[in-house]
Amino acid sequence: MYDILEKKQFSTDVFYMKIMAPEIAENRKSGQFVIVQLNTEFGERIPLTIADASAKDGWIALVIQAVGATTIKLCQMNVGDKLGAVLGPLGVPSEIEPCKHVVAVAGGIGAAPLYPIVEDHKKCGNYVSVIIGARTKDLIIFEEEMKKVADNVIIVTDDGSYGKKALVTEPLKELCESANPPDLAIAIGPPIMMKFSAKTTEPFNIKTIVSLNTIMIDGTGMCGCCRVEVGGETRFVCIDGPDFDGHKVNFDNMMSRMKTFKQREDADRHTCRIGLTN
Repeated sequence: MYDILEKKQFSTDVFYMKIMAPEIAENRKSGQFVIVQLNTEFGERIPLTIADASAKDGWIALVIQAVGATTIKLCQMNVGDKLGAVLGPLGVPSEIEPCKHVVAVAGGIGAAPLYPIVEDHKKCGNYVSVIIGARTKDLIIFEEEMKKVADNVIIVTDDGSYGKKALVTEPLKELCESANPPDLAIAIGPPIMMKFSAKTTEPFNIKTIVSLNTIMIDGTGMCGCCRVEVGGETRFVCIDGPDFDGHKVNFDNMMSRMKTFKQREDADRHTCRIGLTN
């Protein structure tokens, strides 16, 4: 049932796939995710945010970064292959409400899960500015999709190879200081980028939502690995989120926990890549 209908390669290790999943496509809302298993008997469960969907045609779109054994195997699959299981939609949908101006900030592949949120804010009648940032031009994704739905799209790269040479926080601050400041900011990307996006908007008292989907593992609340401190209380990203108030998230604690097994992960990742090329 879960056939791969389309596959595109965005960069060296980032791929886009359309998956046939009619019931999920019909019921999903922006901000939600699915659990994917390549093999239902032995396969690892991996949470992936829904980047797009068509209820009419019955497909959902996923953007996958090949960083571990299972995601590498998934990215090696092709059109016509079938996934063992796709469970969803899961997670609390993003809150979409009327605003004068929404600014959506994407770091790297964060542009993919941000796209349906931007789309829904436009359908709600909001003016939407989008900031897309990446290390270099080749890592910019979903630019054309964003331009079709947003009112204003700003591109920045760390090395200046495309758009403006800047971090996403620079145009974000400029918008906050402008004559038409945002009422709402949404940031999705690496934790450090979301942390400083929230710090940028905080002095202006602009409500800021961050999506912490990158730290999920099991996706159903059983493993506890995605626990995060929000406003001094423990929350689980997969069942309480993935969206949270960026001004209340303890990013330092979260990023410290994410580094706990970094040395082991780096060593194992090399081993995994060799094994998969045999």
